[in-house]
Amino acid sequence: MNLDKSKKRIAKKVKMGFKGYPQVTFSYFGETTEKATEVVVTFVLEEGAEPQEQRFSSQGNVREDEVIQSALVKIMERTDAKTVLEVDDGVFC
Repeated sequence: MNLDKSKKRIAKKVKMGFKGYPQVTFSYFGETTEKATEVVVTFVLEEGAEPQEQRFSSQGNVREDEVIQSALVKIMERTDAKTVLEVDDGVFC
């Protein structure tokens, strides 16, 4: 999938806000706030359920990695996520 198309689909879902469960959260981490080298995907099926996590990393910026962004869209689709959150969690030391 095209990088711009993937980023737009994620952004559109994020803008919708909380719509219920299932919920997917994309947490970005990196060496600087501009360059995220890792994204942690957290999936919660229903309120109170144990979260499931999956990590993706790249030498470059994961936000600009077409393969990773396409995978994030596929995760949203396959989990039928009603809510998608995006978090910039910070900087690695």
